[in-house]
Amino acid sequence: MSFLDDIFASLERTESPVLSETYDADTRKGVSRGIVGRDLLKQIAQGRAFLASKNLKRGDRVALLASNSVDWVAADLAFMAEGLVVVPLYSRQAASELVAMMKDCLPSLIICGDAALRDGIVQNWPEAPPQFLLDDVFAEQSSRAGVPAPHGPFDPVAIIYTSGTSGEAKGVVLNAGNLAFMLGSTSARLDQLMRGASGQDKVFHYLPFCFAGSWIMLLTCLLRGSRLTINTDLTKLAEQMREAEPDYFLNVPQLLERMRKAVDEQLWKGGGLPLAIYSRAKSAFMRAREEKKTASVSIWLALANAIIFPAIRKKMIGGNLKALICGSAALNLETQLFFMMIGVPVLQVYGLTETTAICTMDVPGDFEPGRVGPSIRGIEMKLGDNQEILVRGPNIFSGYWNRPAETEKVMEGGWFHTGDQGEVNAAGNWKITGRIKNLIILGSGHNIAPESIEEEIGSRLPGAQVVLVGNCRSYLSAIVTGARSEQIQLAVDQVNSTLPHYKQVRAYRISAEPFTIENGLLTANGKLKRDAIAQRFRAEVEEMYAVKQSV
Repeated sequence: MSFLDDIFASLERTESPVLSETYDADTRKGVSRGIVGRDLLKQIAQGRAFLASKNLKRGDRVALLASNSVDWVAADLAFMAEGLVVVPLYSRQAASELVAMMKDCLPSLIICGDAALRDGIVQNWPEAPPQFLLDDVFAEQSSRAGVPAPHGPFDPVAIIYTSGTSGEAKGVVLNAGNLAFMLGSTSARLDQLMRGASGQDKVFHYLPFCFAGSWIMLLTCLLRGSRLTINTDLTKLAEQMREAEPDYFLNVPQLLERMRKAVDEQLWKGGGLPLAIYSRAKSAFMRAREEKKTASVSIWLALANAIIFPAIRKKMIGGNLKALICGSAALNLETQLFFMMIGVPVLQVYGLTETTAICTMDVPGDFEPGRVGPSIRGIEMKLGDNQEILVRGPNIFSGYWNRPAETEKVMEGGWFHTGDQGEVNAAGNWKITGRIKNLIILGSGHNIAPESIEEEIGSRLPGAQVVLVGNCRSYLSAIVTGARSEQIQLAVDQVNSTLPHYKQVRAYRISAEPFTIENGLLTANGKLKRDAIAQRFRAEVEEMYAVKQSV
């Protein structure tokens, strides 16, 4: 049996809702939709009938461009059940970028979440393959039930695009063996987290399903027969999070850091006894971690645990939470310790799309703050040149779509070269210390190659130098030399107008001193020394993120 057979079997025997969502369209505002396993299978059968009518061949690609929904899940499973290769794309990307990726993989069908997105695709690609709306997939009443098409371990299942340092997206091919291994690993770790609990796991989800880690969480929940509540309106994230009362959910650092800061701000504004207890408890918690525990430390922590921390947990994330799971970028240690202090463990994972999203996972009840846990059983990890993390195992992708030379390069010596620098301690827990590649990973999980954006801004500022910063931050900023503020503002505005929201530059600082070989900010052949620049302008960078400059 394949991983898909196992998911279908789980849906067949799960009589309670496995997915729920809250519509945010004006006509359906506030209406909750839940679907049980067998009804989801019926919807999948409808989708399979639609696909069968299009005379597709096994292995054909189908692009899926839509926001999260029950329909997205049903379509995804229908495509795989028909033996097709799913190409999930981020629907908020610029149409030109989406078209570039689809021209690379040449899908036989394009499924869009709405007409505006479809029209944008056609405008940028008049000769595009047939396009349909997601609603069209389930419009007919005919169905095509039955077991999924067989998948051998090396059969491709999905192509997930990820940005390279050149800015050109590459299609990561994941096969059935990758998925089977990873779903077994993630489910086993969740068994550890939920040990002793009864009934369905309750899970909340807000990250786009087209991201590899988010997709793995979705499929893991379906395999486990969990109840997954899908957030459909980010403006109602906090409200829906509390209503879902999840046991756990997947996060990016940006949200957790925002939650921590919101608690601090609210308590500072309120003042009084709650703030006094909270402030002293924070100091006491840190002293306790440094093994400086005294009677007063115990008293303040006891007061906060009795009065303050339960109220924070309930208001922020409900009263059922067993852990937060965090990946996609480095999590600030202060944020992880904050959640530990209020009684919510944050379990970190590390991986890349090429490793089927995950290489390491924290072990519930036995993890080290600031580290991302041990490698998953069955996966080998070691350090190569320049402390680069190398990975080998059944989670490693088949290769980049139609890019054998690039595949061979990252798989040199039979190990996948991650481009990340790291270290591992005696307990086997890994820590990510930096990136060899120039790729910037925002706190939201978006991967951004800075070169093309820097070049676009620089082309509008003759003689200027531009370097982007923002790794693990919530937005991009820039350090610029050789230009005046009004010139920079105009150039940034012009470039931002052509970019999706997460690639836009939100702040900048001007350096009177240019980047040169002599001052150590350029290499001998004139390339930017990004680490040296980040270190030299550390104060300016911190200032930009402390007080955002509007651009």
